[in-house]
Amino acid sequence: MLINMIRDFLHNTGFAALTIKHGIMLLISFILLYLAIKKEFEPLLLVPIAFGMLLANLPLAGMMAEPVVEIVKNPTTGKLGPQTKELGGLLYYLYQGVKLGIYPPLIFLGVGAMTDFGPLIANPKSILLGAAAQLGIFITFIGAILLGFTGPEAASIGIIGGADGPTALYQTSRLAPHLLGPIAVAAYSYMALVPIIQPPIMKALTTEEERKIVMEQLRPVSKKEKIIFPIMITVLVTLLLPSAGPLVGMLMLGNLLRECGVVERLSKTAQNELMNIVTIFISLTVGATANAEIFLQWGTIKIIILGLVAFSMGTAGGVLFGKIMCKATGGKVNPLIGSAGVSAVPMAARVSQKVGQEANPRNFLLMHAMGPNVAGVIGSAVVAGLLLNLFGG
Repeated sequence: MLINMIRDFLHNTGFAALTIKHGIMLLISFILLYLAIKKEFEPLLLVPIAFGMLLANLPLAGMMAEPVVEIVKNPTTGKLGPQTKELGGLLYYLYQGVKLGIYPPLIFLGVGAMTDFGPLIANPKSILLGAAAQLGIFITFIGAILLGFTGPEAASIGIIGGADGPTALYQTSRLAPHLLGPIAVAAYSYMALVPIIQPPIMKALTTEEERKIVMEQLRPVSKKEKIIFPIMITVLVTLLLPSAGPLVGMLMLGNLLRECGVVERLSKTAQNELMNIVTIFISLTVGATANAEIFLQWGTIKIIILGLVAFSMGTAGGVLFGKIMCKATGGKVNPLIGSAGVSAVPMAARVSQKVGQEANPRNFLLMHAMGPNVAGVIGSAVVAGLLLNLFGG
């Protein structure tokens, strides 16, 4: 009797259901946790993503389990209706904010409240670098079509090249919701791994002399300019591409809260409490979509590879256009700031600063790189709106 009880207990533990695939995914989550904690590679994103991956691949925990619903007859009215027999897992319900497109605009609200658009306003030419860095989106879109993905699927995969997780989630939830898991993991993983992926590309495409270029200080930007800018951009972009309205609108609202000077409490809430809460929810549930059954498939692996190509090409596009601007201005533009044209804010700008200072300790590129970085955020949202319009989002 006791032996049978022990056998039944062991049979019902997660150890009995553990497979090699689960083991591989758990190992990947451990590596990501190591990179986040020991190497400090964007820990605010990577820690919850890796832990969500860990939770999703512990067998029988049911953290992402869907609720069990059956159709029953109401004894009072006699009508048929749904009844929940078994509730879903905790992360399943948190994940609905991703599927319904709620979290991404809220992230944009926080990003807008945290970001100074002054460098972009002071140097409008940097918007060209942000546009050039969207090259990866279109190249990968074509590549995904050639590999057999449909138009909406290819558009969702290509947007990973903007290095903008919220935009990728928002677009995929509308165009290809069945790919939301792998695209979410790819987009957020590459955002978190910006410090690893970008520097080799930046160094390969620039000379040491170009990396040493010290740029002139940007002009001061008035408060009036900073207030008018988000209002003007919201009106122009939303009229041109209504599908981009939710993302661009929330981004600009957050920035207006920051710059107008009369709603400091709302600005601080958007920057801190709201941003932190939504980041936990979105990162944790994105990681939880990487379960072994879905993640370790050839289709998912193709998306991960295409996402890396997209991000790499976006970085390369920004740097190469930076070289063109460097030549056109007689060496006044450091091409490294072009890499910040991808919209991983402010990680990509910090990488430009780091690589520039490695070449020349007198280099202070952060504020110059923030111009293309902010332009990249707006640019990726605009491209997403364009693709949503084209494919019926």
